[in-house]
Amino acid sequence: MTKQYDIGLMGLAVMGQNLVLNMVDHGFNVAVFNRTTSKVDDFLASPECASKGDKLTGAHSLKELVAQLKRPRKVMLMIQSKDAVPAPEPILYPKAAAIDAVIEELFTLLEPGDIIIDGGNTHFRDTERRTRIVEEKGLLYVGTGVSGGEEGARKGPSMMPGGSEKAWPFVKEIFQAISAKVGPKADIPCADWVGPRGAGHYVKMVHNGIEYGDMQLICEAYWMLKNALDYTNEELYETFAEWNKGELDSYLIEITRDIFKVKDKESGNDLVDMILDTAGAKGTGKWMSQLALDLGAPSNLVTEAVYARCVSAMKDVRVRASEIIPQPAIPTSQVNSLRLKMVVGARQGNRDVAKKLAEDVRKALFASKICSYAQGYVQMMAAAKEYGWSLNFGDIAMLWRGGCIIRAVFLERIKEAFDKNPELENLLLDPYFKNIVVSAQYSWRSVVKTAIDLGIPVPAFSTALSYYDSYRSANLPANLLQAQRDYFGAHTYQRIDKPGEGPFHTDWIAESR
Repeated sequence: MTKQYDIGLMGLAVMGQNLVLNMVDHGFNVAVFNRTTSKVDDFLASPECASKGDKLTGAHSLKELVAQLKRPRKVMLMIQSKDAVPAPEPILYPKAAAIDAVIEELFTLLEPGDIIIDGGNTHFRDTERRTRIVEEKGLLYVGTGVSGGEEGARKGPSMMPGGSEKAWPFVKEIFQAISAKVGPKADIPCADWVGPRGAGHYVKMVHNGIEYGDMQLICEAYWMLKNALDYTNEELYETFAEWNKGELDSYLIEITRDIFKVKDKESGNDLVDMILDTAGAKGTGKWMSQLALDLGAPSNLVTEAVYARCVSAMKDVRVRASEIIPQPAIPTSQVNSLRLKMVVGARQGNRDVAKKLAEDVRKALFASKICSYAQGYVQMMAAAKEYGWSLNFGDIAMLWRGGCIIRAVFLERIKEAFDKNPELENLLLDPYFKNIVVSAQYSWRSVVKTAIDLGIPVPAFSTALSYYDSYRSANLPANLLQAQRDYFGAHTYQRIDKPGEGPFHTDWIAESR
């Protein structure tokens, strides 16, 4: 009898290859396929696959792949996605999206009850559309966010599946076996069902957006230490190493620490100083910002992080501007302030003072980070309401606790916050997070003021602080804004003394005469 395999995977880029090896290591039999069939042969001939025996096999067509699978057949697609397909109708668009073309072919090969899994970074709108189309054919569809990069895929990623819930019992064993594990006994898998249709990919997108924010905040902390306090890379290494022992303990702080000790083999300089300051992006941060605007969710920190990458890409323009637009000149009277005196002292070699200021930066970083996660969760809440998903926000925090890029100790605090209050509107209202941010007030504001005085760009720090101040304000100047809208566009307004009545309109031109 021909051997049958537990799952088939199409798409043998590095992520696909590492997921396959991870599955085989956990006892699953896997069949693989790639459109460029030479990749299949090369992969199977690689040293890592040589020891896998008959637990791993290849196929040179989708038909051959499907024929080798156990029922219900599970086909996982690791295919690169782009922006959402403009889809005027809920149908497949094989000419616009490679995944649609593959799904269309799979319709001719699969039977009712079989499962298609999309493990790519896919726009949630495409997953919403595809889930409905696939289910109409009697098949099941699982849109799965996979985080952790190449290493995570090999050693244990964070997995965020959503779509056809009837598929979960059939893929749960594989997903939870290969995922990262957390907890005191390292036995809690970072893979669990998220919600219907596009919920899994939406949560993964928010994860990526928070990742954008985290990275930008860390970069601004680095830039403050380097430019305000003249920290050397050795001092930066020591500082981030110390930060990683406390409440900022996280993967991104850990790798940032390590970056500062790596030497460039060609020049002998620190490698980080040899890297051009232009940052790339793959689009998920942009998606989160766009969808936040659609929902009216104020995810402005992620948006600033996206814009910071856009500005970084304008290298030639920035170089020209730096030669024309001067740095701010601080008046002598301002240097007399204690804050700037301390900065001057730190620059002149007083490292005790420098460490005190670095602690301010750490507090500002953590407070801003809390705002970033608060915004991400508010957006997920708005999306759940808009799209009819039931999301467990505490469990989502634990999906991110291991394996993924934003894994951090403080995610356990988010889990605790939602366990205590499942109806929590905003992390800033949880006592633990509120107290952290309140206690960071002086440091946070001091860091932003110092950056402004010295002309050091900190868009994410300042945006986080503005969000916090806006969120805690019972009144904002939007009354004037609404009056302006009513003046030029008759957009009307509500009155504070007549709740539930209105809307009201004023002929402002006539009244102002």
